[in-house]
Amino acid sequence: MTIEELNNRCKGTFLEHLGISFISFRDGVMTAELVIDDRHLLPQGYVHGGVYLSMAESVAGAGSLLMVHEEGKTALGSTVNSQHIAAAREGKLFCTGRLIHKAIYKHIWDMEIKDDSGKLISINRVSNSIKEI
Repeated sequence: MTIEELNNRCKGTFLEHLGISFISFRDGVMTAELVIDDRHLLPQGYVHGGVYLSMAESVAGAGSLLMVHEEGKTALGSTVNSQHIAAAREGKLFCTGRLIHKAIYKHIWDMEIKDDSGKLISINRVSNSIKEI
């Protein structure tokens, strides 16, 4: 499955609703972007922390899916741990995940979310369970 095919499969899903677009996957590194708009904001005008969690889990899940899809398997998020470092209000968010552990039934990813100036916004660790389809 290519990045283009993955983005097409996201049409009509939660990922499309959030506006997550996958950019690249190579050597255990997955990257995506999100353009911040009103649907991502708290009443105070800052991005809701749930957006960061959703982005981290979605990007890690997509990376795992790309790794196991051809084997007839899928990936489902099982754990997300987050530390929000700073708040974002506008612009773009970029999420980059690095696979740090790959086993038959479990993938673990370290995720960083940065704004378009490169400022670190959130760090996350995501565990995915790998399942037969």
